[in-house]
Amino acid sequence: MKWPNLKHLHYLVTLYQEQHFHRAAQRCNVSQSTLSTAIQNLEEHFGSQLLEREHKTFVFTSLGLDIVERSKVLLQEAGELVEYAKNAGNWERGTLKLGVIPTIAPFLFEGMLSAFSTSLPEINLEMQEDTTEKLLQQLTDGRLDLLILALPMETPGCKQMVLGHDPFHLIAHEDVASQLPDPVDISNLPKKSIFLLQQEHCMTGHAVSACNLQHSDQISSVAASSLYTLVQLANSKMGYTFLPELALNQSIIKNTQLKSFAAEEQGYREIGLVWRSGTTRMQLFRRIGEIIAPLLPVPTLK
Repeated sequence: MKWPNLKHLHYLVTLYQEQHFHRAAQRCNVSQSTLSTAIQNLEEHFGSQLLEREHKTFVFTSLGLDIVERSKVLLQEAGELVEYAKNAGNWERGTLKLGVIPTIAPFLFEGMLSAFSTSLPEINLEMQEDTTEKLLQQLTDGRLDLLILALPMETPGCKQMVLGHDPFHLIAHEDVASQLPDPVDISNLPKKSIFLLQQEHCMTGHAVSACNLQHSDQISSVAASSLYTLVQLANSKMGYTFLPELALNQSIIKNTQLKSFAAEEQGYREIGLVWRSGTTRMQLFRRIGEIIAPLLPVPTLK
């Protein structure tokens, strides 16, 4: 049996991701004609059409889409095999491409990097910060190896490992806080008074669910792009917000006049690792989980 060229399969997957020949060729560091020829070679090899072309546009055939999905798995496994061989089978060596969401990354990186340098000094860590949706896509495409996400979250085709809990706290300016009853009843907060992150940040959904925000009219139409913006909005005395304990432990409200109150008893998000099913690096990922868990407010991984 004649095997397809792995490099050509990589070109095909990249073309699918970019949906543009020129951008795909740039990502692959080849000329557009080289990439186009490689796709044609694949079509000749399989004896079937992978793309339907018309002038300067194209669409993937149903077979082409199936080949792309199967190629992703094949390329991921081939990459892990090369990494394994390069490091003589030592899972504590090599490159790890890690993705972390913005509501976790700034508050975990320093401690995590220190712990990695001590426990896994021969792992070359490449880190990327982005939204959950984009990180999951990059994990599926094989551009990332491992994610640190806020859970619960649907991650089809992936495995999850919960590392700990990160409780939410109600945040208010001390002048506003002085008017709150004890204990605080979140359901009685005024309309349009609660600031949250923009919808693409999964923490908004977690906060709404975990903190029992049953009344959508309590949520302000002003949506922030980061936790630091939420801090400024709350410090302006315009309303309230919710912040995770992980951020509070890193002094995010230092030099402000904000006070924090524990939210509902079950008001927390889970923090965990996510990786592709079928990976050969599970031993490494479990070790990473053991390293990160003690850095979380309420570790649950034993």
